This record gives sequence, C-alpha cells and structure tokens, in this order.
Amino acid sequence: MRGNWLQKPEWSWNQVEGEPTYVHQWVRPLHEMKEQPELILYGAPISRSSISVSGASLYPSEFRRMWKGYATYNLDEEVDLTTFKVADAGDIAMHTTDILLSHKRIEETTAALVTSYPQVLTCMIGGDHSITACSIRGIKSVYQAETIGILQLDTHLDVRDPAELGPANGTPIRQLIDGGIVKGEHVINIGLHGYFNAKPLIDYARGHNIQMVTLKEARKQGVVKTIQEALNQLAPTVDRIYVTVDMDVLDISVAPGVPASTPGGMTALELFDSLLEIGKHQAVKHIDFVCLDPSKDSNVAETVKTGVYAWLQFITGKSIK
Repeated sequence: MRGNWLQKPEWSWNQVEGEPTYVHQWVRPLHEMKEQPELILYGAPISRSSISVSGASLYPSEFRRMWKGYATYNLDEEVDLTTFKVADAGDIAMHTTDILLSHKRIEETTAALVTSYPQVLTCMIGGDHSITACSIRGIKSVYQAETIGILQLDTHLDVRDPAELGPANGTPIRQLIDGGIVKGEHVINIGLHGYFNAKPLIDYARGHNIQMVTLKEARKQGVVKTIQEALNQLAPTVDRIYVTVDMDVLDISVAPGVPASTPGGMTALELFDSLLEIGKHQAVKHIDFVCLDPSKDSNVAETVKTGVYAWLQFITGKSIK
C-alpha cells in the first residue's frame, strides 16, 4: 500500500488451533487474513502532541496485552464475536521527534487502508486526540466528494486554536473545520459538562454550529437515546460517520489512566451502552479511541481494562445482525 507506515505491533499473541475463545486468539494479523476482514484495527502510538504530559503512546501495546483477559462471548447480549472478522494491521511507525511527520504518516496510512479496503470498517487506537484530525484528513483525501460527520464523545470541545498550540490534542476538531474537511454542523459532541471548556471555545463552537449535548442533557433523556438521536440526525446528512471516543469523557473515579479525566463524567456503564448502540448503526464506518495513558493506571490497570471493554462493546454492536 502506498503511504503505508504500518509495522508489526510491539505486543501480540500467538494464535491457537481450533475455535478461538479469547480475544488474543480471535484477532488475526492483517497479512495472514485469507478473506476480507470486516474491521481493520491499527495503532497510532503518539503522545508528544499532547498539551499535557501523557503516555498515551503506550496504549496500543497495553491494549493488545489485555486481550488475554477477555473472552469472545458477550454474555449480556449472547453474541459470539468470533463470527465477526477483525484484522490487526499493526502500529504506524512514529518518528522519534518530528510530530508533523508522524501526523503525516497517520494521514497517509489511513488513506492507504481505506483505499485498499473500501468496504471495511477502520478502528484506530491512540495515542492522543491529535490523531483524529490526521485520520479524517486521510479518509477525506480518498473520498473527496463525500461528506464526513463526526460523533464525538468527549468532555472537551477540542477547538483550541492551532495557531497557538499547533496540531495538538486540544485542536483536532478546529483543524478539520478551519481546514474545510468537516462542517461544524456535522459535528455532534456528547459528554460535555462542568467547567472544562472556556467560553471563547464555546463561542467558537456555536459560531460554527457544532452541536453540543451536555452530559446533563443526555442523562435527562437517557444517554443511549441521545446517542441514537445523534446518529439518526447525522446519517441522512453525511456519507459516512466517524466516531471519536476521547476516554476523558469518563468520570475521573473510573479513569485514573486518563490525563484529562474530570469529576462528573460518564460512568463506565454509560460509555459501554453508548458504544454498543454506536456499533449497531450502519452509517458508522470509522472509530478511534484516544487519550488513555496506561502509565497513570494502578497496578490492576483498571482504565486499560475499561478501554478494551469499550472497544469490545463497539464490536458487539457491529456483530449483531
């Protein structure tokens, strides 16, 4: 693939003969797939572009390490995930010091994947939130005539000024809007709350018609119903929906491994239920999970475990026919 910067992940598990029963036995390396996958997973291990100190670059590796602790059967939904074909393409090689070059590699690799596998869902594991702008630019470069909608689960708007901060994790949505890649009216952010977005950022969002749904509003009508309405609103107006899950949408009590987590955020169950619903929607073609720093977890790795569970909920939704 032209522009493909993928390399073998730092950590992977050996496959077993027979029917897989755990996630590390089920996910296959992309180069070993004999049939077309339904979802391609790839990592973007970068956190140098984070505004605050972050070890989110460690997450793709720790994410895979945790697979051994998860079965492929979802008891709650009575779904066997092994019928859904997931391929691991590996991690994008990041430059040691050059952030812009690393971002360009994310953009080029995403473009290469969606070019080679146009009917396949993509899931990128970050890394900090700067990677979202890179990924969406890559998709747009391939589908220039298409309109992309964004469903963002986040405590923050991420519309800080790139002129001041550069292409950092606080700027991806503004990068995309100011760059003409995405229209503000096609961005819905669910999970905003409290005192974590300065008024000038809210003014920018309103001025560009970003749809802001506070967590308080979502809880009043039900978080799942809010997710459903957002997806149903976006779907008729765009050609494809990109979902970005900033793990700082979670309450700080359940997400110690997220540098920017805050009081008053989502519970783990609210996030899990949201991702199950997101997975069910046919217009969702791409998803990423960002801003989880394993180095800030305790020795039981509770945030990494939550991150893997959240990802599996999305896969479960996609597996339900």
